[in-house]
Amino acid sequence: MVSTLPAAPKSAVEETLLTPRFYTTDFDKAAEMDLSEGETELQAMLTEMRADYNRHHFVRNEAFKQQNWDHIQGAERQAFVDYLERSCVSEFSGFLLFKELSRKLKGRNPLLAEMFGLMARDEARHAGFLNKAMADFGISLDLAKLTKKRTYTFFPVEWVIYAVYLSEKIGYWRYILIFHHLEKHPEHKFYPLFNYFESWCQDENRHGDVFKALLRSQPNMWKTWQSRLWSRFFLLSVFATHSLTVHERGTFYDMLGLDATEFDTAVVRETNNTSARAFPVILNVDHPEFFKRLDRCADRNLKLKQIAEGTGSKLWKTVRKLPLIAGIVGDLLRLYLIKPIDAEAMRATVR
Repeated sequence: MVSTLPAAPKSAVEETLLTPRFYTTDFDKAAEMDLSEGETELQAMLTEMRADYNRHHFVRNEAFKQQNWDHIQGAERQAFVDYLERSCVSEFSGFLLFKELSRKLKGRNPLLAEMFGLMARDEARHAGFLNKAMADFGISLDLAKLTKKRTYTFFPVEWVIYAVYLSEKIGYWRYILIFHHLEKHPEHKFYPLFNYFESWCQDENRHGDVFKALLRSQPNMWKTWQSRLWSRFFLLSVFATHSLTVHERGTFYDMLGLDATEFDTAVVRETNNTSARAFPVILNVDHPEFFKRLDRCADRNLKLKQIAEGTGSKLWKTVRKLPLIAGIVGDLLRLYLIKPIDAEAMRATVR
């Protein structure tokens, strides 16, 4: 018997350091970008985006209707709903940014305006599909109210390009690694959403390729010493956020039959390698201290969460948190100072 209880709408999402943000940027600067060095690749990507290979993919099939999901209960149910919610907010955040870029650039930069419009189309599909999945568990996000209630963070255009490139590529590796794992271990495929991950990840990959072309079209984003520092910063920021988030949601990965630490390591390694195609430098993830310190940050973050959820006065909690926060900051600083790998030199060698 399939449950027909209506989903409870939710118009607010708890904001923490690890919650996906909503972004805005300098639209005038985006409109004035000189794309001449990447125009050929961008035009090719535009043609591919117009083809809309996944236009019929995000349709709920009978597998969603054949049973209810009441057997998923307790901590496991909460872990999966948290995963769906975070993923939905992340996709919807991308939709809002791309839609606004498309609207503001219309008539000023036609190529980018159409490109962002097509990417907004994809992100809207993803967010809507995830929101319907949440409804299977008795909850859904009121995306219209969420748009108005959330705080928007301003990022310069260059930061948007660095950050979104990494977000799309790390998303690709997350989806494809989970998909391949569940192909080998179908007994852990507890919900039909995972059947969609193979085609889904191709949207992420295409979006990442668009931002790679944008990045490489701007010499100041890969030819300067400042760009090397920013590349390291964004790589480390995205990898650290991923590690902390994956370990916070260890129950979800247990449900999939995955070890959270091993999954995180694989995603970071693959994303770092892929980033060598776009960034001037990548991180040396093979350095003996790299994952040791990253994992320690994740462990300390779990302790911070335990303190926050525990008993005691606000002052006492703050006192207990300070050494853990200092430890995380110290480890991240040491990770940033590890000598990076010169991706430009690697690219020249391959050529």
